[in-house]
Amino acid sequence: MTTVALLGTGIMGAAMARNLARAGHEVRVWNRTKEKALPLRGDGALVFSAPAEAVSGADVVITMLSDGDAVGEAMTAAAPGLRAGQVWAQMSTVGVAAIERLDAFARSHGLVFVDAPVQGTRQPAEAGTLVILAAGPADERLDPVFSAIGSKTLWVGEVGAATRLKLTTVGFGIMLTSVLAEGLGVDPALFGQVITGGPMDSPYLQAKMKAVLSGDYSPSFTVRNAGKDTRLITEAAAAAGIAVDLAEAAGERFRRAEARGHGDDDMVAGYFASFADGPAASA
Repeated sequence: MTTVALLGTGIMGAAMARNLARAGHEVRVWNRTKEKALPLRGDGALVFSAPAEAVSGADVVITMLSDGDAVGEAMTAAAPGLRAGQVWAQMSTVGVAAIERLDAFARSHGLVFVDAPVQGTRQPAEAGTLVILAAGPADERLDPVFSAIGSKTLWVGEVGAATRLKLTTVGFGIMLTSVLAEGLGVDPALFGQVITGGPMDSPYLQAKMKAVLSGDYSPSFTVRNAGKDTRLITEAAAAAGIAVDLAEAAGERFRRAEARGHGDDDMVAGYFASFADGPAASA
């Protein structure tokens, strides 16, 4: 049994906490809004009011928060409970610049820092089949933890390499989602019939088409988070001198969809950015 402190119990973090508890680990959780973490008590997790309380005595600390600033704030608050030698698996998508700052924080506190964002949304998180992209020291204490929440772990090099790979893979998913727009009088269902079973088909695209056709925008990954990730992609690309025109355009679509009230809907609700007029989110 490994004692795991998990900071951040949103859509992804809560599912990860449940799978860790089911695998027999001691799970200690904290969330900025404590009420959202309380249901995890029913899964055997211990819920704490402060990050420092949650990380105290943990073998492994996991951060699964919205962005680099949120991770930095949580770990700064956790500092009184940290001890040298603890493993910190930073599993949020935070971007290249933030991962460097967080790595520096880890070094200053003697932590074993692993850059480990995940590929997957709500469904694979709940099923424990996330793909973990890991970079940094392959500490064996992470083996049972990663096995409980993911189907495979890819170790890809030094800290920062996993974050760069995550931005590449999430960019691909965002581009697939961005094609789902109704235009030129074409029924989206007909687009699906053309794609299905062909070389451009994919389970991910099928799931997003189903959401559009059914009008069910229950979030696996929200418009707001997709907008954040496109910003991280464009920032990393700019620093590397690379043009990412499609990511920039997708980011603008997500911003328009959020302005129309779809920020907490699934990212496929970026679909609504295609229309000058049309249905906004219901109150």
